Amino acid sequence: MYEYAVGKIVLWVLNQSSLDLSKGLSILTDTHIKKIAIADPAHAPYGRAAVAALKNDKLYDEVKGKLVQGENIAQTAQFVQSGSADIGILALSLALAPTLQKQGRYGEIPDALYPPIEQAVVVLKASKEKAAAEAFITFLQKPETVALMKRYGFVIPPKG
Repeated sequence: MYEYAVGKIVLWVLNQSSLDLSKGLSILTDTHIKKIAIADPAHAPYGRAAVAALKNDKLYDEVKGKLVQGENIAQTAQFVQSGSADIGILALSLALAPTLQKQGRYGEIPDALYPPIEQAVVVLKASKEKAAAEAFITFLQKPETVALMKRYGFVIPPKG
């Protein structure tokens, strides 16, 4: 296994929102917030991280009735973009992508509140495409690829 990056989660709202993201996760208890979008924690790592952060900040029980779940992190962002949710817990990389960066703003959620969201690749022993897999790993290690991942908010592990 080669861990090449670690993802982060953030609170994300549309630019026109009056919510003060500097309040951190406690903003989610605001009575003006009716729906909070997260990715489905049953199969989405960013959703599991969102739930962990809420539980570690002792807010989960208070806000669980407001949670709406996207199938994945992209659908979660769409809920906020469309106005179906007032705020979302998204991947920082998505919040920094050009479209969302223009449409909204974000506040980081402290790393200590959720387990690392490790991005990794493995080459299976039984793979018939080992050369392609190794080429992909080499691509991930290139300075320009690492710089791009950093630009989108990923943390690069010391060995990565």
